[in-house]
Amino acid sequence: NPEARPTSHELDARLRRFGVKNVEPDGKIISSLQEKKVQTTVKNLLYDIFPCHIADALSNGHKIEPENHECVAIFFSDIVDYTNISGSMPPFKVSDMLDRLYTKFDALSHEHDIFKVETIGDSWVGVTNLVNVQTDFAKRIALFSFDVVKAANNTLIDVDTPSKGFIQIRVGFHSGPVLTNVVGSRNPRFCLIGDTVNIASRMESNSLPGRIHCSQIVAEQLAIQSFGIAVIYRGCIGIKGKGDMHTYWVEEFDA
Repeated sequence: NPEARPTSHELDARLRRFGVKNVEPDGKIISSLQEKKVQTTVKNLLYDIFPCHIADALSNGHKIEPENHECVAIFFSDIVDYTNISGSMPPFKVSDMLDRLYTKFDALSHEHDIFKVETIGDSWVGVTNLVNVQTDFAKRIALFSFDVVKAANNTLIDVDTPSKGFIQIRVGFHSGPVLTNVVGSRNPRFCLIGDTVNIASRMESNSLPGRIHCSQIVAEQLAIQSFGIAVIYRGCIGIKGKGDMHTYWVEEFDA
């Protein structure tokens, strides 16, 4: 009986008594519980993207000030032959490949307590001794590097065409001072700024498939922080923008 149906105001009043906060014009019901779930999801995402103290400040509407860090270790990796791989598959398959690989990287970063800075295309960037004080910052990056190289080697390029083989990555890292800041307002981004970032990136771009490449300062730090990691002198090589640098390969002793 249409006349017996409650009006929209009566329906809204009844729903409020059951904890429902709002009824949208298209009939969708948004409860306080649903709203809390959304807020929790957004908050969790915020704390995944930013260090805790910065996430706290952003959620409270505070301005973020730049911070200096005396010594961090920065990790870079990229996928070998990514341009050809991405050009040989439809975008949804490239996306699936990256998702499968970086899901493994993200899990390993939690295991080794590496703060993930960002992913840009096929590049994954992480840092130690920045969010927390970590006296073994170089060792952590090295152990993480061993694990992600293995993870990549066990990740198919295309799950529907196994004959395409497995992913290979290049890895490089360097340590030194950085400045951190949150830039932008619409889509704020946490950035590491300084020459340390550039050198870490060059260590990666001058690495080789399946290899882990580091600077001399990292080699010296690894000698102090870990006796279970082999550091092998590569030689003095030309690094774009830096001239000649003494660099090293990082390997497991049983590799």
